Amino acid sequence: MEISVVKIGNFKGIRLSKTLIARYNIKGTIDLILEKEQIVLRQKATPRKGWEKAFKEMNENGDDSLLISDGFEDDNLDEWE
Repeated sequence: MEISVVKIGNFKGIRLSKTLIARYNIKGTIDLILEKEQIVLRQKATPRKGWEKAFKEMNENGDDSLLISDGFEDDNLDEWE
């Protein structure tokens, strides 16, 4: 697909067609990645999206217990005083 660089106010930019925006579900903010002589536009990732719900479900299922003890049996905390 060929598109033109156009003047947008005091800037230059590109315009994406409504079809492309709908097809790739482009919303809000996108990431622009510069790679070997290419520009890649990617929907901005939402790190940790859904974690709160997943942790709540883990707690309800009892899956959130420690796998490793958070201390040692022979801990001598007196030496830290």
